[in-house]
Order: sequence, then structure tokens, then C-alpha cells
Amino acid sequence: MRETVLSLQHVTKRFGGLTAVDDVSFAVEEGEIYGLIGPNGAGKTTIFNLITGIYGLSGGEVRFYGEPLVGCKPFQIAQRGITRTFQNIRLFKKLTTYENVLTACHADADYNVFQTLFRFKVPGALGRFHAQEKRLHDKTHSLLTLMGLWDYRDMVASNLPYGLQRKLEIARALALNPKLLLLDEPAAGMNPEETLQLMRLIEEIRDAFHLTVLIIEHHMDLIMGVCERIFVLNFGKPLAEGTPEQVQNNALVVEAYLGKEGSGDDHAQNQ
Repeated sequence: MRETVLSLQHVTKRFGGLTAVDDVSFAVEEGEIYGLIGPNGAGKTTIFNLITGIYGLSGGEVRFYGEPLVGCKPFQIAQRGITRTFQNIRLFKKLTTYENVLTACHADADYNVFQTLFRFKVPGALGRFHAQEKRLHDKTHSLLTLMGLWDYRDMVASNLPYGLQRKLEIARALALNPKLLLLDEPAAGMNPEETLQLMRLIEEIRDAFHLTVLIIEHHMDLIMGVCERIFVLNFGKPLAEGTPEQVQNNALVVEAYLGKEGSGDDHAQNQ
């Protein structure tokens, strides 16, 4: 049996008198690609914000490899091995594609500002600095190549087509060496062919980096084609969980979600 990477136990989030997430429990196993779906406003992105420490819990518990995340700040959760992309793309828009990924890769560096400034005066420091810099640049090259972005390496991020900005955000998240990758609508703005390519890429990323992946997506072709299990939310409440086939054949899901948005053409933002 695979180890549980992420578990939500009776998770609840209230904003004043509004309950955005209401008693949600599910677990994601190691190496799994797990889908989180539901109508717009169902609470999907709120769950991502609870997992990553952007919002505090009103009730329940989130655990990562059995350890509670309560009280952890977002950067501490990232350091533990949970990274994410955002529904509203968040890149360093004035930096190039290459610089965006290289900046994230520097989380791997084990030298500090003092050692960098005085690398010419400390015996052996210059060699170690250059060796590490080469490793970081090699990692940047590898990630950009994997994501099909190498030819765009010198383009300012804000000038990239929308779909490539999505891929750049994934590359930057991978640069932080995650164990769990959260993807918030990664196929938004992509055409059917690009979505199919992304589906294959997610599987390739999972296998190459030994990742566990949790995805929010409105493209049903992607969710049904890549996820092993799917959890369905409706108005912040659990509605169903199961394999893609079980979810597709669930009458409650069809009524609440698939029957209305099953084509995957609705890319409106989830609140």
C-alpha cells in the first residue's frame, strides 16, 4: 500500500458568515495524480490556499506525510516540499523566462551573501561558487527543455503566450524540488491539442521527479484522462470521490457539475 502524502481531515474554512469549505476530508497517496473538481465557487482554490498556508483553518487538520501543517507559513510549507501554481498566474513578469526559473533554482544554493561577496578572497570559495552556479544553470536548462520553453528563454515572461506562461509557472514550481505539486487550472487558456500535450507532460513530470500531483481543472478531458482518483466539491461540501469512471457515472455529480460543465469549455475562475 502506498504511503499517504497529503491528508485533509474535516477541514473547514469560514470567512465571516460564509462557509467556503465545509468538513472536507480526503487523502492523496504517494505517486498519485489526484483531481479536485467542482462548479465555480465550490471552494477548490480555497483548499489549495489552506494546504499552502495562505489561509488559516477554521477547523480540521491538514497533514503532510503524517505531520500537521498548522502554524506553518507558506515559505515553510514550500521548504517541506509542497509547491504550487496559481489560478491567476504569478510570475516575475519583468524577468526573462530563463531568469524566472533560475531565481527559483537558487533555493538549492548553499552559499550566503557574505560568501558570494568575498568569494575572491576566501581560498577555494571561487571554485565552489562557480561549481554551484553551473549546477543551477544546468538545472534551469533541463527544466526549460522539459517544459518546451528553451526557445523562449530570453523572452520577458509577460510577453509569453498565455499557455506558455502556464508552463513557465510549472517549471518554476519544479525548481523548488517538490514532493507534492499542486496545479491550479494548468490547462486554462489552452486549446484541445495543447491540453492533450499537457496531460502527457504531467504524467512525465510525475514519473521523472517521483512526484505526487493534486490538480484543480475544468478541462474534463484532462481530469478524466490523467487522474487516478477524483474528489468532487459542491458549494464547499464533499459530493463524491472515486475513479474517473465512478465520478462520471455518479448521478449527483452529473447534476451538480458534469451535466453543466462537462465539455470543459468553461475556464471561469474559481473563487
